[in-house]
Amino acid sequence: MARSKTSSPRSTPTAGRAGSIRLISGQWRGRKLPVHDVEGLRPTTDRVKETLFNWLATDVRDSRCLDVFAGSGSLGFEALSRYASYVMMIEQEPKAARQLQANLQTLQCTQAQVVCRDALQVLQAGCNEPFELVFLDPPFRKELLTAVIPLLEQQGWLADRALIYLERENEGTAPLIPANWQLLKDKQAGQVCYQLYLRECPTS
Repeated sequence: MARSKTSSPRSTPTAGRAGSIRLISGQWRGRKLPVHDVEGLRPTTDRVKETLFNWLATDVRDSRCLDVFAGSGSLGFEALSRYASYVMMIEQEPKAARQLQANLQTLQCTQAQVVCRDALQVLQAGCNEPFELVFLDPPFRKELLTAVIPLLEQQGWLADRALIYLERENEGTAPLIPANWQLLKDKQAGQVCYQLYLRECPTS
């Protein structure tokens, strides 16, 4: 599922003009990567991304990361730059997925995989090796978090103390959060609210 969001004019790319994302820190600090011109694509802003990775300061290195709605790859590439051991990027839109793969090749990065499929179908299939860090930044106004969050819990995607990042529009309906997810951080920036949760092992 592409991170192609119905958004304000501020966040809609100019027609026919490709953009870029900038890596904030780590081994590729300051590096810019091209973003394919996909209508409605809205990479996480540098301001929000910097806040998120400050929250995750000691948790990214050597972690297995899952970027469920990868879009531009802004979050997944930042995690790789900060020495995540592996990142899976799920992106349904073929052009955006090809750009993600091209950017991995540019960086000569072999610690990541791009999966060009619908995110819900991928999550429904289950996972044998859970992830310690998960990014959830879905398309706006589609209520996808309501479907995604139970699949992460039920299909084996989350490690016992996984960290889960949620980014969504302020005016949307808040998703139902599992009882074993503890809210660690909660902030707003313009039309976006974003939160970080810690998953505790559920009690039987």
